Amino acid sequence: VRVQTFGGSDKSSNGHRYDSIPFANGMIRSGMSCQLIHYVHEEHDKFFSVAVKFDFIIVRCNPGQIKADGGSQERFDQSMRMMRKMGIQVWPSPDVMEFMGAKDALCKVAHLNIGLEDTLAYYSTEDFAAGFKKTMAFQPRVLKQNRGSSGEGIWIIKLKLGNYCTNFGERSCTDDEVLSLMEANDNHAEEHTVAELIEFCVNGRNDKSGTWTSKGVGKYLEGGKAAGGQLVDQRFCPRIVEGELRYNCVGDALVG
Repeated sequence: VRVQTFGGSDKSSNGHRYDSIPFANGMIRSGMSCQLIHYVHEEHDKFFSVAVKFDFIIVRCNPGQIKADGGSQERFDQSMRMMRKMGIQVWPSPDVMEFMGAKDALCKVAHLNIGLEDTLAYYSTEDFAAGFKKTMAFQPRVLKQNRGSSGEGIWIIKLKLGNYCTNFGERSCTDDEVLSLMEANDNHAEEHTVAELIEFCVNGRNDKSGTWTSKGVGKYLEGGKAAGGQLVDQRFCPRIVEGELRYNCVGDALVG
């Protein structure tokens, strides 16, 4: 995203994501040729004329960043699908990202013993406004946009007065209740009313949403479900400060 410092908060001063260089060096030390190529949407055809000369492609573009730079994620994904039809491997493929990378997967495990029942996904303004007011009145929240994984549009939200209800669904927040927010990409803090937050998430920056210092533009539901427009609302788990465990499985085998 060329209007952002280094191309985005997930990148180093060289313009690449922090782990892309170790990825490349690891493959080179294993005897492979590995080259880092920036995708620039104005040079889409030129990029793919070079890409087809490789045996496989590792995609390091976070979802949402191509669009934020003025390009088309859909056009990029379709060209990657064409590469796969030519026998060139693409990791991860657009279809894997679409069906396995979406944050609403959290909602599919909400009723398992590893999930939280007050985890909801929103695809419309009406569902978001009604659902968020109910969940926010119950417990501190993490509100996540579906696009991107660098922390932009991921908000930790608490009621400023801390007046949470005891049981989920006992009450709903009013539009004028004040929220304390922190965005995960840079940990900056803001204060807004419930109504201002909903307006920003749906329509972005305007008179109704107030003044925001976030680097993002809001509009998280833009384009609807088909275009990846959604918000996931889950309870904030305070033990996250202790760290997290990540397990990698291939089929039913734990490999890391």
